[in-house]
Amino acid sequence: MKKSTIWFLTIIMALTLAGLLYVQIMYMKNMIKMRDDQFSEGVKRSLYAVSSTLEQDETQYYLEEDAAQIQTSVLPRYGGIQYSFTTPEGVSGDLTLKGDPSVIAPQISSSKAFHNYQSVHDVLRDQYLYQKGLIDEVILKMLSQSSNRPIEERADSLRLTTYLRQQFDNNGLDLPFEFAVINRMGAVIYKSAGYNPVVAARNAFVQALFPNDPKSRINYISVYFPTKRDYILSSVKFIIPSFLFTFILLLVFLYTIIVAFRQKKLTEMKNDFINNMTHEFKTPISTISLAAQMLNDQSVLKSPKMLEHISTVINDETKRLRFQVEKVLQMSMFERQKATLKLTDLDANSVIANIVHTFKIKVEKYGGHIQSDLDAPDAIINVDEMHFTNVIFNLLDNAVKYRREDVPLELTVATRDISDERLEITVADNGIGIRKEDLKKIFDKFYRVSTGNRHDVKGFGLGLAYVYKMVHELKGDIRVESELNVGTKFIIILPLIKS
Repeated sequence: MKKSTIWFLTIIMALTLAGLLYVQIMYMKNMIKMRDDQFSEGVKRSLYAVSSTLEQDETQYYLEEDAAQIQTSVLPRYGGIQYSFTTPEGVSGDLTLKGDPSVIAPQISSSKAFHNYQSVHDVLRDQYLYQKGLIDEVILKMLSQSSNRPIEERADSLRLTTYLRQQFDNNGLDLPFEFAVINRMGAVIYKSAGYNPVVAARNAFVQALFPNDPKSRINYISVYFPTKRDYILSSVKFIIPSFLFTFILLLVFLYTIIVAFRQKKLTEMKNDFINNMTHEFKTPISTISLAAQMLNDQSVLKSPKMLEHISTVINDETKRLRFQVEKVLQMSMFERQKATLKLTDLDANSVIANIVHTFKIKVEKYGGHIQSDLDAPDAIINVDEMHFTNVIFNLLDNAVKYRREDVPLELTVATRDISDERLEITVADNGIGIRKEDLKKIFDKFYRVSTGNRHDVKGFGLGLAYVYKMVHELKGDIRVESELNVGTKFIIILPLIKS
């Protein structure tokens, strides 16, 4: 897949996820706003109902204080019927008809002797109609005068709490609340135990208790709900799983994109690897093929020196080809979780000395010098001899490959004990060095450090990856120190075997 295609798919998926996330956020935002508006409307209805109930209580209080001036009462069974009345002109009087009420009442309706009673009845009716016409004015007057009473008497804390709880329950607001009664200046007259003025200043609902009071004496009730936020959010908690799924989808998408780019890079590295491998194999195969053709020449067969030379060339190129095949086979190790090792106890000083002796010819071929400082008094390690040899050989081979042309190659291999339990092996050179940005990647599979104008350096990008894997398989550690155009030092730490 082309990199441009990966980027195109990435942008499309990113826009799709962003759009989905935006829709979810806007939906939740609108839901919260709607629930908040519903909550506010329910509170306002409840507070208005409480205020109306208190006004009704106030009216009832004054009506009970000023008993009706027109009273009709039945006296004890044989006391008769008593009427009390007041004329429009202010004349008051009482009329009593003694006797059994059940007997008197029918007679009143049929007897002409009680014509005067009928007149009284008319007077009472006129009085009733007169006072009925003035009822609204009387009630408003009572409500106006009631503001002189202390608010604690007109709306006491217990009654107000009861009314608030009833009205909130009626509107489906079954959650705790705090309230206070305040005057027009904002001063608290009385409050509930948990009322906090600072919180109320931000979240309180306010309603006038007696709206018909004079403005200078009007009082208000301030109510807020400590758990309002949790109550509203709980109504949209079903959206949380969708956010969770979207977040998981986003993580999977990011991981997929990262893997796609890694695979793209790995594919490019593998292509370079195949190209390098083809070139590396082609040279020794061509040389061996040429030598084989020379052996068919009769004149060559008659020259012992020429036969010896051809034999040496075939042997050297065969070794070179075998070494390249070994590097390719190393690649299979990276496909397995665990390498198959044949561990034995070896003297690191002795093994490294043999490697240096063998490699010395190659170093001197390029006019260089290799020095070994094998000073570790205790150098017994438990390793796989073949892989350990390959590790040291790879480091030395890299030093030769990445040498500087302007100075002779100087190689140093050293060992020392850094504790009773660990052995340090260093391979240092004075080559071209490694840039800081490459130091973190040199142990990656197929990664090859840029060599600038040097085009004669061939390889698969497997050597240092193999070294890193094997050192860790042997329970060790490896790090690198390098400075551009100064040199590089590889430091290997391996556990020692106690005597």
